Amino acid sequence: MVDTGRDLQLAAALVALADTLGESFDVTAYLERFAEDCAQLLGADAAGVLLVGVGAEITIVTSDDPRGRVRGLLEIQHQGGPCLDACTSGEAVPPVRLAGDQAAERWPQLAARALAEGITVTCAVPLRRGETVIGALNLFANGQPQHHVLQMELAQLMADAAATGLAQRRMYDDCRALTGQLQSALSSRVRIEQAKGLLAERWGVKVDAAFTALRAHARRARRPIDEIAQEILDGHLDDGALEADRPERP
Repeated sequence: MVDTGRDLQLAAALVALADTLGESFDVTAYLERFAEDCAQLLGADAAGVLLVGVGAEITIVTSDDPRGRVRGLLEIQHQGGPCLDACTSGEAVPPVRLAGDQAAERWPQLAARALAEGITVTCAVPLRRGETVIGALNLFANGQPQHHVLQMELAQLMADAAATGLAQRRMYDDCRALTGQLQSALSSRVRIEQAKGLLAERWGVKVDAAFTALRAHARRARRPIDEIAQEILDGHLDDGALEADRPERP
């Protein structure tokens, strides 16, 4: 029988993961909801996300974690753990019983800390888009490890959706930054054109000669030429300041 409530929750979660292009987008709130939805939909007691940003900057976000135990379990994984393994390998780490010998050998610090916090099972999947891994989703539970293939596939599906949403946001931010740079360059060019035209008319010289004077003054003052141009347009820089660089009238 179809679980309509769970299907609707999954659909809502996937829609939220795609919603990354709004002006009010906040990556921390986005990852918090992602972690909370994953914990609920995948039957985990808690979930955490490790995100690797530009310059290898690490961001850690968890589902509801008032005592900070999940954050602690993610932070300790620089010494080894499923989250780190998923990040470095780009492959899922299936559920592992932390009280077993395998966990004690692979991740001794994590296993001891998790068991002390009442966590007995963990697994992780990478956040990846194509061949690029940008982080990992780590799930924690108190119970017997149940390696349900569909549950792991759903975890990877949600992680891939989050990675795609974050990649789209990064591209959007890069495009906005480039647009801002181009607009700034265009505005600067317009100011310079207007200033040299004004000087050429005022001095009765050719536009090229006015630009040569404008550029020479900017170099002598060790200031950007567009700043000098703006001062000319605003009437804050008179001919006296430009006298040394003013060309002779033809």
